[in-house]
Amino acid sequence: MVPKRRTKARRALLDGNFARRKLPLGKSEYCIWDTQLAGFGLRVRPSGNYFWFVRLRHRGKHRRVTLGRSDELDAGLARAQARRILAEAALDGLPKRAVIKATPTMRDFVETYWDDLSRAWKPSTIKRNLSSWRVMIAPTFSDVRVADVMPADIHRWRDECAGENEMKFNRAVPVLSALFKYAEALKLRRQGSNPCKGISRYKHAPQERYLTPAEYRRIGTALREAEADRPAQVAIVKLLLFTGARVGEIMNLRWEWVRPPRLLLPDSKTGPKVIWLNTQAQEVLAGIARREDTELVFPGRSGTRPLNFDTWWQRFRRGCALPDVRIHDLRHSFASTAIMDNVPLATIGALLGHKLPETTAKYAHLSDDVIGEAADRVSGSLAQAIGLTQ
Repeated sequence: MVPKRRTKARRALLDGNFARRKLPLGKSEYCIWDTQLAGFGLRVRPSGNYFWFVRLRHRGKHRRVTLGRSDELDAGLARAQARRILAEAALDGLPKRAVIKATPTMRDFVETYWDDLSRAWKPSTIKRNLSSWRVMIAPTFSDVRVADVMPADIHRWRDECAGENEMKFNRAVPVLSALFKYAEALKLRRQGSNPCKGISRYKHAPQERYLTPAEYRRIGTALREAEADRPAQVAIVKLLLFTGARVGEIMNLRWEWVRPPRLLLPDSKTGPKVIWLNTQAQEVLAGIARREDTELVFPGRSGTRPLNFDTWWQRFRRGCALPDVRIHDLRHSFASTAIMDNVPLATIGALLGHKLPETTAKYAHLSDDVIGEAADRVSGSLAQAIGLTQ
């Protein structure tokens, strides 16, 4: 019996340029093997369709896993997926079907599972995270398959965001991490393979602005001048100044939550919250005319949504010659004033609704300044008393 002659294996560097070539077609399919990654190949069928695949050997048996058609799956992504499958086979044995199947692209994954993932988020969080996906994440990762994103890809993305997009990166990377965590739960990625783990964020000095006594006086004068024409907006600013509340907590306030001497919010950024009302804040609320067609304390014209406060605030702060003062800086200034009045940090945290002590700890340097000033006054008085100063 004459033995069959073995044909020489066809080999080439399997990249995008090679896959776009018109390769010769035979009566049966044949394989072209990659010259760099053992086990990675391109299958050429008589129909003219090319398929990426990877071949595994485990316990003496071969298995071939099809990755996708060359016109649907980029060569670089196919190579990365092949490398991942080979690595998992070497480390953990033959991959399970749920792991080696071609996973969806990030775009398809988000379209399919976004509603499920975001169900536990607040509406404002959903809006912010969706913006991060569309603006920062999708342009880089939308066409990449879920299982193919590696830590190196996240590092490369981080480097590309250096400069004006650093803060956007800091807000987007937790969103991407949450997507991969959910993919792991759905068995679309190996457990513990989240590529965002350990990725450092860009460090920036906190943008904290504290009002000075002179600036408080300018705001007070402007509020008195604006009260006749814009009573609702003026009332909002006063409540923010007197309570240290977040602007969203006051803007969305409903009359049913007003229980002097406190506001009982069923939900906030940190969950249910109590805002304590001092005498000045209670007087502000008592002076607000209640509309019968809505439960909102500060409704817009329709009564279904809060009034538009941001546009007015932009004009107001410019009129006070304070164009750099953000509305959130009123909250920082509330804490600063409390520090100057020697209110303990723990008490300030309770007033601001902080769940964790470390959140309030960022104001500790203000407390140190107060103590330092007191020490200077005491030492100055002592030095004068004992005749060491003129």
